[in-house]
Amino acid sequence: MFFFISVFFFCLSLVFFYFGLFFLLGEFSFLVDWELFSFNSVEFVVTFFFDWISMSFSGLVLLISSMVILYSYDYMSSDDNKIRFLLILFLFVVSMLIMIFSLNMVGILLGWDGLGFTSYCLVSYYQNYSSYVSAMLTLLTNRIGDVFILLSICWLVNYGSFNFMFYMNFIDYYKNYIVFFILIAAFTKSAQVPFSSWLPAAMAAPTPVSSLVHSSTLVTAGVYLLIRFNYLLSGFFMISFFFFLSFFTMFMSSICAVYEFDLSKIIALSTLSQLGLMMGILFLGYSGLSFFHLLSHAFFKSLLFLCSGLIIHGSIDGQDIRCMGGLVEDSPYVMSCFFISNVSLCGLFFLSGFYSKDTMLESIFWEGGFNYLMIFIYLFSLTLTVWYTFRLLNYLILSGLFFYSSRSVDDGIFSKISLILLVFFSIIFGFFFNYCCKVYNFMYTYFLKILYFLLVEFVGITFDYIEVLIFKGSFFEFFNSMWFLFNLSTKGISFMFNMISLSFQELVDESWGEYYFSSYFSSSLMYFSYIFNYLIFNNLKLYLCFILISMIILLI
Repeated sequence: MFFFISVFFFCLSLVFFYFGLFFLLGEFSFLVDWELFSFNSVEFVVTFFFDWISMSFSGLVLLISSMVILYSYDYMSSDDNKIRFLLILFLFVVSMLIMIFSLNMVGILLGWDGLGFTSYCLVSYYQNYSSYVSAMLTLLTNRIGDVFILLSICWLVNYGSFNFMFYMNFIDYYKNYIVFFILIAAFTKSAQVPFSSWLPAAMAAPTPVSSLVHSSTLVTAGVYLLIRFNYLLSGFFMISFFFFLSFFTMFMSSICAVYEFDLSKIIALSTLSQLGLMMGILFLGYSGLSFFHLLSHAFFKSLLFLCSGLIIHGSIDGQDIRCMGGLVEDSPYVMSCFFISNVSLCGLFFLSGFYSKDTMLESIFWEGGFNYLMIFIYLFSLTLTVWYTFRLLNYLILSGLFFYSSRSVDDGIFSKISLILLVFFSIIFGFFFNYCCKVYNFMYTYFLKILYFLLVEFVGITFDYIEVLIFKGSFFEFFNSMWFLFNLSTKGISFMFNMISLSFQELVDESWGEYYFSSYFSSSLMYFSYIFNYLIFNNLKLYLCFILISMIILLI
C-alpha cells in the first residue's frame, strides 16, 4: 500500500507541476464556484481557485509526500501500526490540499483544522509522555490561529461573502481587522515569535512526519496564506511591527541552533530561521520571491530531515551530535545526501538554495530604508546559518568516531530512491524555477559584497574563541531554551492562571464568599430549621388555629 500511494502521489504531483507551468506561462487561472444557499444576504459557496501558485504548491506537497511515504516503507517496516500511520498521513495531505485550493475562508478553516488535528495525531504517535506533551503544545498553539480564522470569518459576514479575494480592490479601514486576524493565524502556524516554542517540541513525531510537516506543509501554510493576502499587506498599518517579529524570529532561531546539540532540534531551528526569512521578505512586498524560497527550501529541508532520520535510526535513537562522528565511512550514501542538503541550505553556488537566498539578500539592499544595525544583524543571521550548518557537518563527518551504531544506515532500497530523487530536485529546482519564472532581478554594490565577505571571514577566524565563550553558564542556558519561550508557552501561561486562581481564592472564597455563601448561608439554614422545628413540635396548636380560622372564613 505504501508503494502504490507513493506512486499515485508522484504521478499526480507531475500533473500539477505541468498545469502550474502552463498557467504561469499562459497567465491563466481557473475558478470553480458552487453556491450552496444564501441566507440573510450572505452567500455560502464552495470555491476552489486554480492558478500557478496553488498548482505549484500542491504539486510540491504531493511530490514530497510521495517521497516521505516511500521512505516510510523502510523506516516504519517494523511498526505494528504502520497502516494507521499511512492513513493519518493521507488525511494530512488531503487537508493541506483543501487549504491550498480553497478561496473561501470557511474552506480554509476546514483545511486548517484538519492540519491541526492530524498533526496532533502524528506528533503523539509514539504514545509516551513526551509525545503527549509536545502534541498538546502543538495543538493549543495552533488553536490560537484557529480562533483568529473564525474571527475573520465572522467579520466577513459584513461583506456578504466569505471569498476574501473578491474584496482586494476595495479600500476599507475595517479590512485591517481581517488582515490582523490572518497575520496572527499565520504566525501561529509558521511558529513565529512569540509562538515559536511548539516547532522544536514537535520533533517528538516520527522522522517522516517531521520531514513532511516541518518542510513543506504545516509550517509553510501560514506563509502561503499570507501570499494569498499579499495585496492587503501593503496598506496595513502594523506591517512594520510584524516585519520586525519575523526578523527577530530569524535572529533568535539562528543563535539557538548554534547552542543546540540535538540533531532534530537543530534542523527544526533551521526551518524556523528560514520561515522568518520568508516572512520578512513577504512583508517587504516580494511575495513571488518568498514563494520561490518556500518551494526550494522544501526540497532540501525534507532531504535533510530524511537523512537525519536514518542517522538517528542507525545510532540506536541517539540524537546528540557529540556522540556521532565518522559517519561518512560507515554510511557514505546518506552522508553525501546530507552534505548536499546542508550546502544547499547555506546557498552554495548553483544549488536550489542559492537562487532564492541570493535574490533575497539582494532585495534587502535594493529595498533601502534600513539602518546599518539592522543590515548587520540580518547579515549576521545569514552567517549563523553557515555557522551552525558547518558545525553540524564537523560533528557528523569530520570528527572521529565517538559512537558505534548498531548497523549501517544505508539500508533500504526505497529510502535510497526517495533520497536520490530529493537530491535531484535540491540541485536543479532553483535553476529551473528561476529560468521559467524570472522572479526578480537585483544588483547590489561591490562594496556590500566585500562587507558581507569580511563579516563571514571574521566569524570564521574567531570561531574557536566564540565557541568557548558562548557555551558558558547562563549564556548556554538562555540560548538553549529559545530565550525562555518554552516557559512563556507552558509555565508562563500556567503560572498566570495559577495566580488568578489564588487571587480569586483570597478575594472570594476566603473573604466575601466565606461571609455570604458559607457563614451567612449556614446561619440562614439554622434560622429556618428553628422555624420548622417549632412548627413540628407544636402541630396540635396549629391544627386548632387552622380550624378556627377556616370556620371564621366560612361564617363570613
